Amino acid sequence: MGGSPRFDAPEIDDFTRPYWEAAAEGRLLIRRCRAEACGRAHFYPREFCPRCWSEDVVWEEASGRATLYTWSVVHVNDLPPFGGHLPYTAAVVDLEEGPRMSAEVIGCPEGGLRVGMPLGVAFRAGARAPLMVPVFRPAG
Repeated sequence: MGGSPRFDAPEIDDFTRPYWEAAAEGRLLIRRCRAEACGRAHFYPREFCPRCWSEDVVWEEASGRATLYTWSVVHVNDLPPFGGHLPYTAAVVDLEEGPRMSAEVIGCPEGGLRVGMPLGVAFRAGARAPLMVPVFRPAG
C-alpha cells in the first residue's frame, strides 16, 4: 500500500485479535481480573491485571454504556488520515464496568457535550476492512 503512513491502524496480533474480531461484530470487549481479591475490569487490554498483577485475566463483553469524563475538540491534526475528518471530538469515557477508555464521540455538536452525559458505543469502519473502531454517541 503506497502513500502516506497511517496513524489510525492498530497492529493486530494474537493477543488483541479477539478484541478486534468482537468489534467487527459490533461488540466491545474489556479484560477482567479473576483473582479473588481483585475482580476488577480494565481497559486497554493487557495480559495481566494492572492493579494486582494477576495473570488470571479474561475477555468480557462490555455493556457499551458509558459516561463522558472529558473531551477535546480537535481542529488541527496533520497526521494522515485525521486531517480528512476535522473537527472531531477526542474523549475519555467511563465505561459502566469501571474502566476509562479513550475514544471519539460522534453525533453530538461541541456545544452539546457535558461531563457525565450518558453515551453508548457504536462502531465505524477503521483503516482497513474488516477493522471496526469503537466510538461513542449520546445515549437514547
